[in-house]
Amino acid sequence: MSDTYSYLIIFGGALAALVYGIILILSILRLPTGDKKMRDIAAAIQEGAKAFLNRQYSTVAVVALVLFLIIGFVPQLGWLTASAFAIGSILSALAGYIGMNISVRANIRTTEAAKHSIDRALSVAVKGGNITGMLVVGLALLGVAGFYLGALYFGVPVEKAVHALIGLGFGGSLISVFARLGGGIFTKAADVGADLVGKVEAGIPEDDPRNPAVIADNVGDNVGDCAGMAADLFETYVVTIIAAMMLAFTLKIGGANNDSYLLYPLVLGGISIIFSIIGSFFIRLGKNKDKIMFALYKGLIVAGVLSAI
Repeated sequence: MSDTYSYLIIFGGALAALVYGIILILSILRLPTGDKKMRDIAAAIQEGAKAFLNRQYSTVAVVALVLFLIIGFVPQLGWLTASAFAIGSILSALAGYIGMNISVRANIRTTEAAKHSIDRALSVAVKGGNITGMLVVGLALLGVAGFYLGALYFGVPVEKAVHALIGLGFGGSLISVFARLGGGIFTKAADVGADLVGKVEAGIPEDDPRNPAVIADNVGDNVGDCAGMAADLFETYVVTIIAAMMLAFTLKIGGANNDSYLLYPLVLGGISIIFSIIGSFFIRLGKNKDKIMFALYKGLIVAGVLSAI
């Protein structure tokens, strides 16, 4: 396969993920949001989740800036690696932030859809999850491929460009640590508080919206399991590709002067995105409405088999 075809697959797959994600966002936002009580509860969760992430990211940004300067001034690393670190941090935070903001809006629409049928509820829930998934792989692949090929375009040696990619993975890891752990600790603290104060002291049923700690618990679920998970997956996706590229370079696969094999992990990512989009259309419940996991596995199997072929 020529490098030209490789570039088409890589960037075509990444852009397809982002375009499909945008289409799903518009589709989700057009759905009904239920009655006033539902909207009031959802608005409180949305407000809390947004405030949490804004505060978290503003704090992490200070840490990221300090690390950016340290990496830049260390001679063995340099500003190229620092730039990759900044790109990884920004894209990871962006994937989590957008994904969380859509998730808190998909939640209420899934609830409203569940009033009609489980099929409709599953469809809305899967679309909401697909948004985060597509943003993660699209931004990650675009970030890694764009940085690496951009560096080569401006005359950076292959070895230096590959080593600088470590900074991009480190940037994604930084956001992942804060987003995943911060949201997780927050939601557990709120959950325990809701149980102790609401159920034990006030006698309020579990998960009753009259208990403010329940709202905080839902906020934590969204920022930890949506934004945090997005950042975590972004980091995993990025470092896996970078590790494969570094391994190919270290082993000199294809010869010392042949860097085409470094594109192979990126090509796999682009192909898998295309077939993941196709696989998502096969997530449908059959006659047995209880087999939700089987419906998800159908999409997974289709995407996996097509990608393998």
